[in-house]
Order: sequence, then C-alpha cells, then structure tokens
Amino acid sequence: MELDILFEDEYCICVNKPNDMLVHHAKFSRSIKRELSLLQFIFEKTALKVYPVHRLDRRTSGVVLLAKETSFVSKFQELFTGNAIEKTYFGVVRGFAPAEKIIDSPVKGRDSTVYKEALTEMKTLETVTLNIPVKPYESARYSLVELHPKTGRMHQLRVHMVKISHPLIGDGKYGDKNHDDMFIEKFGWNNLFLHAGKLVFVHPFTSELINLTASFNDNWIHLFKVFTWRNPLL
Repeated sequence: MELDILFEDEYCICVNKPNDMLVHHAKFSRSIKRELSLLQFIFEKTALKVYPVHRLDRRTSGVVLLAKETSFVSKFQELFTGNAIEKTYFGVVRGFAPAEKIIDSPVKGRDSTVYKEALTEMKTLETVTLNIPVKPYESARYSLVELHPKTGRMHQLRVHMVKISHPLIGDGKYGDKNHDDMFIEKFGWNNLFLHAGKLVFVHPFTSELINLTASFNDNWIHLFKVFTWRNPLL
C-alpha cells in the first residue's frame, strides 16, 4: 500500500487516509502490534514523526491534516475551532435523501453523557433504485450525499444521517444491517461509504490558500460505475 500525500511543506503534511485505519492508537492500546496506525504508516514511508490536528473515524477515508511539530498543532487546530476550514464529505445512504437539508441536532460527546450542539449541511447529488430485494422491500433505494459539517462532534455525520432516517451504508454501529449485508453479498463492498473528499483552508503560517482533494478508493469507483453515478471529485 502506498502513502497518498496530498500536500506537504515544512509545517504540515496532508494525506488520504485509507478505510479501516486508525489515525493513532490509544495509549496502552493492545492493538499496537496487530495493526498499523496512520501515524505509524507515515513514519514507515517517510521517517516523519507527525502530530494529528484532527481525526477521522477508523472506517472513514479521506483527507487528514497532520503537523510536523507539536508547536504547530494549535495554529492548525484554530482553523477547526474557528470554523475557518471547509470540509466536504461524501456518503452513500439508504433511501432517497432530501434534495437539501440542514441537520441541527445535538450529538453526544466523547464521554457519552453530555450532548453538544451539532450542525451539518446536506445535499443529495445522485439517487438510484436497484431491483434487488432488501427486507422488507422488493427493491432498494440509495442516495449519494454531500455533507458539510459545521461542527466537529464525534461520529457527527454518522449520527445525523441516522437521525433523518438515511443511515450511511457500511456503518456497523448506526447503520442498517440488511443493506450493509446486501452490499457485501452482491457487490463485495464492505467499507463504510463515508469519505472526506475535500479540505480548503488558508495556511496559518504562509497565508497560502490550500485546496485539497482526496480521491475515492476502488469500491467507490466500482459503485459509481454500477450505479451510473458521476464521480463528484472529477
């Protein structure tokens, strides 16, 4: 597996994280020896020790921004806390999603007890009906959605799509197992269909406008072909 570097300078490196890869292991994690984290993968390929500015879930693919020094982290994090960075995700969801929708609904924090305000803007790009029965229906409907999280809560996009009854395909925690199983059985697609496709920001050290695009993996490309959907990153 090759490391897909989207941007690099003396302050940061931005990469396209594969599906099913942790950004980093938790302290004292038992899985350190069993699986490669993104930080380890970058070090293995570049000999760089880097520091995550933000995170993607293990099963989410796409753009990740990492700083090259701990002293640089706070400046990059201010982009996220100050809503000065534009994040664009793409997802495949069950059903025909609304053409456009603002989802304004609190999401639990990392401690799983306190709810925090969360806002996501959603737009439907494509839809398809498959003549494949998925309980309890004789056919199956899906939508390709573009998602813009305006806050950065844990599992925000996954939870928000469930709250409007259009769970992401491949989401084992919040999704619809019947549809997930069909995707695996009929097509061999077993990843979470959530991808951080674009990141746009003004570099806090150089003032350069950084506009990054992370390409989709093979399962996504195959899906676009089977569903006759346009690749939104082309």
